[in-house]
Amino acid sequence: MESVSAPTVAHSSASVGLEQDRDGLADYSPQDKPWDVHRGQADDVGGIYAKAVEFERLAARIGVCAGLLLFRWVNTPETGETCLRLREAHFCRVRHCPVCQWRRSLMWQARFYQALPSIVEQYPKARWLFLTLTVRNCAIGELGATLAVMNVAWQRLIKRREFAPVLGWVRTTEVTRGVNGSAHPHFHTLLMVPPSWFTRDYVKQARWVELWGDCLRVLYEPSVDIRTVKVVVPDTGQTQAVATIQALRGAVAETLKYSTKPSDMTTDDVWFLELTRQTWKRRFVATGGVLKDMLIIDREADEDLVLTDDTAEGEDDGSRLAFGWKKASRCYRREPKEDRAVRS
Repeated sequence: MESVSAPTVAHSSASVGLEQDRDGLADYSPQDKPWDVHRGQADDVGGIYAKAVEFERLAARIGVCAGLLLFRWVNTPETGETCLRLREAHFCRVRHCPVCQWRRSLMWQARFYQALPSIVEQYPKARWLFLTLTVRNCAIGELGATLAVMNVAWQRLIKRREFAPVLGWVRTTEVTRGVNGSAHPHFHTLLMVPPSWFTRDYVKQARWVELWGDCLRVLYEPSVDIRTVKVVVPDTGQTQAVATIQALRGAVAETLKYSTKPSDMTTDDVWFLELTRQTWKRRFVATGGVLKDMLIIDREADEDLVLTDDTAEGEDDGSRLAFGWKKASRCYRREPKEDRAVRS
């Protein structure tokens, strides 16, 4: 196919040899450097899966995940600059693929942000809380049973009188690796509550500890962290609604983050393989109340993980600039032969 012409990439003064090597995605678009990082981590994870016969299929899927990225040049109205935006890619959708974890997290965050204006309009006086619920670390081989206990405990918690005023919630599960090789599963939860929560319905942190421990049916006091998402309306004419949406961005990002850090996946091969067994087909994201189904959890096609949004970028002429993953150098580099020409 005919190659797509691209804007010249600015280079600093350097040797001719270095100039010839500057064909990477990060050279064209520094903001897309995370692609190199996450795809490199995916190679590491795939390498671990390849060592176990039972996970060879997952290794094969990760091996071809996001192998070719197709971008288009778009104009940014805010700055007037031209930048690259991803438009096409194929994803493996393996739970612990670092690329897919990253894109999935961004996808859910984007969906939350898109829904927020409508939610804030319907519930202008609602407040938000960030709740973290933990349990004692368990052996990695007991993780599945521990997660089952936590999920049952959550169902008990949302039926308790103290939880009744909550208007809506989003809950995710994260599993981190303890220094001794144990597993530390915990819930990150974003709660939407009415204004009365801070007067008539207020639940103190100590009471949250009691509630969660009782729902878990444990004799120890579990660690619980509860924080208010503070909304500050600046003296610049900004509305309460806009201030609320901006204040929630950090809480949303913290809630809808990775289920397991890539660094924890690659520290211990045996631990990670057992993690995969223990979490097989378990759902790590849940929603309820007025926020139920807001994340559209079951919809995860390639175009969803690409995060395309042409509505604010003008007409898409079909031109594409291609970058292919190079395992040896652990970076994406130009693939002119895979470019797509502008439609006639």
